[in-house]
Amino acid sequence: MGAKLKTVEVVANVASGSVGKTAPAEIEAMLTAAGLTHQVWSPEPHDILSCLSAAIARAPDLLIVLAGDGTARAAAELAGPGGPLIAPLPGGTMNMLPHAVYGVRPWPAALKLALEHGFEQPIGGGTVEGHSFLVAGIFGSPALWAPAREAARFGQARLAWLRARRAMRRTFHGRLRYILDEGSREKAEALIFICPLTSKAMQNDEMALEAAALDVHGAGDLVRLGLHAVTGDWRDTPGVEVSRCQVAHVWASHGIPAILDGETVQLKTIAEVRYKPKLARILAIPKELMAKDAKA
Repeated sequence: MGAKLKTVEVVANVASGSVGKTAPAEIEAMLTAAGLTHQVWSPEPHDILSCLSAAIARAPDLLIVLAGDGTARAAAELAGPGGPLIAPLPGGTMNMLPHAVYGVRPWPAALKLALEHGFEQPIGGGTVEGHSFLVAGIFGSPALWAPAREAARFGQARLAWLRARRAMRRTFHGRLRYILDEGSREKAEALIFICPLTSKAMQNDEMALEAAALDVHGAGDLVRLGLHAVTGDWRDTPGVEVSRCQVAHVWASHGIPAILDGETVQLKTIAEVRYKPKLARILAIPKELMAKDAKA
């Protein structure tokens, strides 16, 4: 083990379909076998943030988060660069951050590699209005669809339909204005800022965000963009401008809806998005182990 660890706190979201009720006991067995002093929390979804705060307050060497990208983001935000190392294990739907850190593999395999070969690595990302994101921030009309998506996930069909109808009415009526670094003033339907760790177009050590401006003008353009997103070539889609930036200023007339690592946030009418090279510290594994034996 590259990192010297003695005490470990674990927050596991057992309500997530990809975690399961047996996960806390499995993690306890792995940590016991590794000779680590540990405590495992398995809170209800509404108590996850308070459990994260309590776990960090105990000042462990390592905080293991078995949940979705949004919970890992919250853990990094609460811990900061001076807090414990964080091991974000795949326990959500997309798992973009865990896959970027440990490769595409189940959480027991990711944890085993992290405990055996893990080393400290700073992780950078974006900040906006006191919030941070480690994967991506989506600003503008696409964020309006998040409430409908969440209602659909929980089987609330009527609520999902009502929220989708509301989102459709507001889409294409709240364009963003923005400036990237010292560039010119531009307009877009939406902006996406992708962090270096998860961007396929950047190196992990680049000190900037990948910025994509989406200039769609109707439902047809939105559908075409969605089809390109499925095939993985969305950067080449007409109406998408991609660049790099360290600071972006974004404004809109009625506030800015946003999604930060899967979590919905309503921002003020003017927002500053900034790249920070060290938002937190993670327990990373060597690059040569990222793809080895990983199951896609």
